[in-house]
Amino acid sequence: MKVFKFGGASVKDAAAVRNVASIVARYPDELTIVVSAMGKTTNLLETLVKAHFNSWDEKLEIFAEFRDFHLRIAGELFGSVEDIPTEITALIGAVENRLNQPPSLLFDFEYDQLIGFGELVSSQMVSCYLQAAGIANRWIDIRGCLRTDDKFREASVNWKWSEMLVNNTFRFPENRVYVTQGFIGSTVANLTTTLGREGSDFTAAILGNLLNAESVTIWKDVPGVLNADPKLFSETVLLKELSYREAIEMTYSGAKVIHPKTMKPLHNKGIALQVKSFLEPDEPGTIIHQIDHTLELTPVFITKENQAVLTFSPYDFSFITIEDISNVFAQLSVKRFKVNMIQQSAIDLNLVVDTPEVGLESAVLELRKSYQVKYNTGLTLITIRHYTEESIGKLTAGRQVFMEQRSRRTVKLAVK
Repeated sequence: MKVFKFGGASVKDAAAVRNVASIVARYPDELTIVVSAMGKTTNLLETLVKAHFNSWDEKLEIFAEFRDFHLRIAGELFGSVEDIPTEITALIGAVENRLNQPPSLLFDFEYDQLIGFGELVSSQMVSCYLQAAGIANRWIDIRGCLRTDDKFREASVNWKWSEMLVNNTFRFPENRVYVTQGFIGSTVANLTTTLGREGSDFTAAILGNLLNAESVTIWKDVPGVLNADPKLFSETVLLKELSYREAIEMTYSGAKVIHPKTMKPLHNKGIALQVKSFLEPDEPGTIIHQIDHTLELTPVFITKENQAVLTFSPYDFSFITIEDISNVFAQLSVKRFKVNMIQQSAIDLNLVVDTPEVGLESAVLELRKSYQVKYNTGLTLITIRHYTEESIGKLTAGRQVFMEQRSRRTVKLAVK
């Protein structure tokens, strides 16, 4: 059995969905297909969540955009609006029903109850189209078997429950092809949760692990894993082979081609991950697997926007101690800050963090009860794996460097 994951770009319109069907038709294997929301639907739904939570007047207008976008694609796929399968229209109706209910006072909870409808509708549309194209399959609501805790917006998987439920649900060869969603799960109380933005890759890896897949393939709009984002760099190189370790270092640093949590479930079972182009499905792409020798790679450039540098100093001019570091991290952890770089001097603790949507100022005010706190926002974190002095100079020219950190294979630069 193989796991295929199709991201938003691969199902962005009717032509893209037809292309997915042509790719699936190439494979006689038993398949589990994980589907993301179509195009930029998740961004639209995030706006809808904010509108619903804050009771904005634009709420119904945003919903209409979501509804019309999917109905237009479905109409193209199935011939007319009247021919759209009721499974698709029922899910769109469920979004409207949710919007007609007053929101709770918990934004993260409301976020998770709405945001996953992008994946639910897109996966149902893919399933119905595959059926119409002669590819028999069974659609699965992944929330029925992927169980998590109740940490909304970034839930952790309950592996014990999920393993039992997944293997009771995805029954091969009873059905050869299953279609399901990425990104979402549910608590034991059947409340929808999400695994973090771009979490569909992680879902594919979870299912690969639990079902002991032969391989997991992520279908992208690029030839494979490149040494830089082609949207930001004019000259890129395809990395035909990577180790699990190299891939996790890249993704943790911000490489967007794969979700950072994807590698662990695959590494633990020795399952190969392939990254291939849905535009050129016959090309080999990139394979990520166990490699025991050191790979000699060209410099790999990774950029992460929307960063902040925080500097903490004790008021009494005392040294930074392990207790200070523990105290700062404990408070940042409560507010779900993500720390990307750490530096300590005698009386300063410097951190590079993802700038949160909300809460930076309140966190700083709280920490100022114990420390002097200075911060700079609007920064970019540049990571260069297998760096050279030339590659560092090229990316820092004309930029102010706020923090720099080097190891044997990696340099990190917080710049503006």
